[in-house]
Amino acid sequence: MGELKRTPLYDLHVELGAKMVGFAGYDMPVQYPLGVMKEHLHTRASAGLFDVSHMGQVVLRGPSYEAAAQGFETLVPMDVMGLGVGRQRYGFFTNDAGGIEDDLMFANRGDHLFVVVNAACKVEDIARMTAELSPDISVVEITDRALVALQGPAAETALARLNPAVADMAFMDFAEVTLDGSACLISRSGYTGEDGYEISIPEADAGRICRLLLEMEEVEPIGLGARDSLRLEAGLCLYGNDIDATTSPVEGALTWAIQKIRRADGARAGGFPGADRIFGDLAEGVARKRVGLAPAGRAPMRAGTQLFAAADGGDPIGEVTSGGFGPTINGPVAMGYVGAAQAVIGTEIFGEVRGKRLPVLVAKTPLVPANFKR
Repeated sequence: MGELKRTPLYDLHVELGAKMVGFAGYDMPVQYPLGVMKEHLHTRASAGLFDVSHMGQVVLRGPSYEAAAQGFETLVPMDVMGLGVGRQRYGFFTNDAGGIEDDLMFANRGDHLFVVVNAACKVEDIARMTAELSPDISVVEITDRALVALQGPAAETALARLNPAVADMAFMDFAEVTLDGSACLISRSGYTGEDGYEISIPEADAGRICRLLLEMEEVEPIGLGARDSLRLEAGLCLYGNDIDATTSPVEGALTWAIQKIRRADGARAGGFPGADRIFGDLAEGVARKRVGLAPAGRAPMRAGTQLFAAADGGDPIGEVTSGGFGPTINGPVAMGYVGAAQAVIGTEIFGEVRGKRLPVLVAKTPLVPANFKR
């Protein structure tokens, strides 16, 4: 896989005693001395600081915001042109077969788009945007900024010490805010189900800003291990596990992200890759669907666990795509795909663990209620 890259916060992770692992081509902290379980619970109770600098930060700039947004709408089934200034939205790139090439966040910065893509897909994503958008729209990866997430019910209290203006931001607001003299790009968002912020910081200032936050009683450093269990409890997809290039947004239960104006009966219907397949899925339904799963007992059902309609006999009806232990609910949590007939909340199905079929309920997501500031 070649030599692992390092984020601007690598030295801080080592100083804090992090266990480092390879992830998406980067040397990343999977946990700190506190341990995954306590890191998870601390984030739910107070505030956790995550390094997500491995993700891609990209600026799309055209003759106007409208030009950049119109171009971006040829790649995503979202309403980009109607997004307000200083607002952010979840989206995904689709392919000609209606599959999801990557999921992402994008923000209206007034005269340009700011896009954050997944680390494992960013090379392909940047190549796609560069090739598919018109030559008058520049696609520039930002490589001189760190990206961190401050998540949890005390995130506002902590970050407001550095600038009280962040308390006035609502969920999915996006703004440039000065923190200790550093011009930072901040969104009120994250991937844990908790209130919080994602903060793009000039590389030269990243260590200092993070140290200021970590000096606060509410804030602990959190690694990839707890990030995964937090997003799983929150019912949030991990690209490459729960959604991929073969998964349509309808199968992935992500149709909420496709605004009405881009749907078949909308004013700007279609015009993105795979629109016909996606519209067909919306109209006619799909054979399988992503659902939350609540296994009975204490045994986690990991990714790849086969799912069955009955305790004995029959062919698999689906499989777990993400699974593990949920510290907040003190029990196993999972998500995966099942046949449409079994996708009804409350349906009992069975997961095969070490040769035994154990009961699991199809559950409403998120498994832990979201705590966003609306």
